[in-house]
Amino acid sequence: MPIRPVDLKQATGKATSLYEAIVIMSRRARQINDELKDSLHRRLETVASLNEDGDGEVTNFDQLEISREFDRFPKPTFLALDEMLDGELEFKYKEHPVKDA
Repeated sequence: MPIRPVDLKQATGKATSLYEAIVIMSRRARQINDELKDSLHRRLETVASLNEDGDGEVTNFDQLEISREFDRFPKPTFLALDEMLDGELEFKYKEHPVKDA
């Protein structure tokens, strides 16, 4: 995997600081990872092996191909970084209720 230098000022995007941008990108990367994982599990369920005997292991080539396809996807952190650099990430803060004194 080649090393790709990133301008830190560009990486902050709409965030007020680099640390805030890193938190935003890490949360987006986790979302992407969860979406990919769910998609993988849904696709693997459709080609689950029907070996009910328990006699040895059966190689399911469709399952192997789906796994290889997901291995070729770019890493979620790179996708989140690209979204931040392209200005596609939007974020907002949770509003905390104000307590009366």
